[in-house]
Order: sequence, then C-alpha cells, then structure tokens
Amino acid sequence: MSKLISGIMSYILPPSNDLFYSLFEEGTQYCRHSAELFNEILTEGITEDRIARAKQYKHASSKNVKKTLEVLDTSFVTPIDREDIQNIASLLNKITKKITKSCLNIKIYRLEEVTDNLRNQAQTLIAATNELGQIFANFKKPTISDMTARNLKMKEIETRGDEILIAATEALFSGKYDALNVIKLRDIHKDLENALDSCYSVSDAVVSVVLKLS
Repeated sequence: MSKLISGIMSYILPPSNDLFYSLFEEGTQYCRHSAELFNEILTEGITEDRIARAKQYKHASSKNVKKTLEVLDTSFVTPIDREDIQNIASLLNKITKKITKSCLNIKIYRLEEVTDNLRNQAQTLIAATNELGQIFANFKKPTISDMTARNLKMKEIETRGDEILIAATEALFSGKYDALNVIKLRDIHKDLENALDSCYSVSDAVVSVVLKLS
C-alpha cells in the first residue's frame, strides 16, 4: 500500500530538484560539445576518436530527451506547459543530431577541402550553442528583460549564419568547385544552418515561456 501511495504522490507532485531545468541544461551541453567537436574536426582533422565522440554526444542527447519525455509522461504537475517542455527538449536534441550528422559526413564524403565559409559557420554555431547555455543557466529564475536581450543576441547570431550560408552558396555555384564537391559542401552547410535555426527556435520558445509565466 505504501508503494502505491508513493507512486500516486510522485505523479501528483512536481518533479523534485527542478529536474526538467537540469535536463534542459544537460541538453545544451551536448549541443555545445558537438559544435566544439565539429570545429575541432575542421581544424585538426577527422579521426576515429572524434567520430566516436560525435556518436557519443548524439546517443547521450537522445537518451536525455527520452528521459525528459518519460518524466513528463509520469508527472501530473509540471513547472511549465507540457507542450513547451516537449518542444524545447526535442529542439535541443535536433541541434545535436544535425551537428553530429555534419561531423560524420565529413568522413563519409571524404571531404578534403575545408572552406572559410565552413569555418565561419562552425564558429557561429559555437557562439549560438554557448548562448543557449547562458539562456538555460537563468531559465529557472528568468526576467523578461534578460531573456528578451538574449533572444535578440541569438537572432543576431542566426542572421550572421544566414549571411554565411548566402556567401557559401554563391561560392559553391561560382564554378570554382566540381559538381561532387558542391553536393558534399551544400549538404553540410544545410545541416549546420538547420542547427543554427533550431538554436533560435529554442531561444524563441524560452521567451514565450517566460512571457506566459510573467
């Protein structure tokens, strides 16, 4: 009987120790680690160890979002709306997956030339994932002014990413690259851009939550 009562109470009461916030912060760590790893691969080369790390981050991120959804499924009361929790967790996982895919594609495509635009995109992604870390570090006790300012900064980073993608696309179709390399580089640029867009989507979602709670 005591186990039954304990189970019912754990369903009714909110998760202890701000569990959802901790899971969000963990999710941002995998985003940041993946972005840093991609930049490391560009600057120092692809190795089996780096491929293994990329896969490790992806699996850990998937495990994190799975745990988030499991806790959500067994919680009657949550600190923010359930659909917001699911959306944020899924977007964070998407960021890590897109970056991991880019890491793996460097090996699969046997990419030999690293362009300046690719390096610039990698640096922009690091800036975006670092900003995510700052956003979620303050998510438990947010202020509208702080989160709005960070969202504007994230928008600036995302806009910078758009500019890099335009420059990269122009370069790819300038005739400088052969058709096969155009396809390879375009795929990687596209996945990195999707990751950057998702960073902004997460930031936007957080601002929306803060406004709901204010």
